Amino acid sequence: MPFQKDFENNICPRTRLCFGSEVQPVRKAAQHIAHRLKTAGYEALFAGGCVRDALLKVAPSDYDIATSATPEEILKLFPGSDEVGAHFGVILVRESGHNFEIATFRSDGTYLDGRRPETVIFTDAENDARRRDFTINGLFEDPFTGEIVDYVGGVNDLKAGILRAIGTPHERFTEDALRLIRAVRFASRAGFEIDPSTWSAVCKHAALLGRVSPERIRDEFDKIITDRSRRRGLELLVTGGLMQFIIPEFLKLKGCEQSPQFHPEGDVYVHTLLMTELLDDCASLELVLSVLLHDIAKPPTFTVDETGRIRNNGHDRIGAEMSAVILRRLRYSNQVIEDVCSMVGNHMNFMNVQMMRPAKLKRFMARTTYQEELELHRVDCTSSHGMLDNIEFLHSKSEEFASEPLIPPPLLTGRDLISLGLSPGPRFGEILHHLQTEQLEGRITDRSSALAEVNRKFISK
Repeated sequence: MPFQKDFENNICPRTRLCFGSEVQPVRKAAQHIAHRLKTAGYEALFAGGCVRDALLKVAPSDYDIATSATPEEILKLFPGSDEVGAHFGVILVRESGHNFEIATFRSDGTYLDGRRPETVIFTDAENDARRRDFTINGLFEDPFTGEIVDYVGGVNDLKAGILRAIGTPHERFTEDALRLIRAVRFASRAGFEIDPSTWSAVCKHAALLGRVSPERIRDEFDKIITDRSRRRGLELLVTGGLMQFIIPEFLKLKGCEQSPQFHPEGDVYVHTLLMTELLDDCASLELVLSVLLHDIAKPPTFTVDETGRIRNNGHDRIGAEMSAVILRRLRYSNQVIEDVCSMVGNHMNFMNVQMMRPAKLKRFMARTTYQEELELHRVDCTSSHGMLDNIEFLHSKSEEFASEPLIPPPLLTGRDLISLGLSPGPRFGEILHHLQTEQLEGRITDRSSALAEVNRKFISK
């Protein structure tokens, strides 16, 4: 059950909500807006996600306000507000450092582009509730009394832990196909079951996701995989047929066998899902993406050698290349792509750390993605063979190297090389890299020894 035993006493339709003794500043600001609307003679209600979250005992991060006031009337009360959504009855108002969407009660016309209605008709609260996506998002709350206004059975569904489309699921999903992914997000994050008719419609209309922009898909996908319930969300995306339109390459992990010696847990798909469960709740987006994609190239590199052993040679390098294609397709930023591809491309190097020379190891540990790669390696090992000796080795080396920077300032620069009579060119990089290696190995420690090394290796011979 998603609620405490006193649910019936504290959270029922048209009863007062208990928010505790301290009211959030964002709620106070929203109440101030609602008060101005109400004082001017308009109906004003908190709407949608903020009501749902409060009922789930989750502090809302933002508040949307639904009102009987038209956009023109809202602008008279809040001059200078953002009119960007006025065509759909939405005005963006800033109050006490917070942004609030104030939306006129409306019903929607035909959705021709699969995202927005062609027309809207201003109406009342009940019709506004019935145009929304899911019953748990179709609730209103009186900003001052805490009274819940429920026209769609949302409170009962919250109590039962059910995600249900409002009205006919087919209509809700054909209006805006992004709702297909949103169904998965709400169900997985709240731990709800999806109503059978709603789930049937998700599976039936999965292909509609193909007409949704990559950016919108990406944003919803990110919310699923960065939540602690990410494994269930991923499984729902796969079983509902939605992953085919997000990362179709991920589906090939299913049934891709692995060496039982190193992966007793099962195929690559099971291994990857186990890794997602082992991540901290607050794992970064880049880390989660690297977990999902670290073995993405195992299916295309799958071979069995003459001894019967499974091989996936080069899957780290090829996986980094595939990851770049996937992430660009979903319009991720260049920085996210760079970081994830670095993590995917380097994840097999951890098996070699105990054999690395000090210079190579220090460079390896000094990379910007190293700490997250270390976590990737931890969950990779924990979900499979369980051997963490490389983790322990790296922790000990971190302590050993802690007294000075992993990459100390250079002892010489290009200007020093010019002063020695050397001509600028590509060789400068070779010389400076050699000096850094000698410095990291502890064989040169000051400027004079660095000058002597340049003279010995690059000038005198």
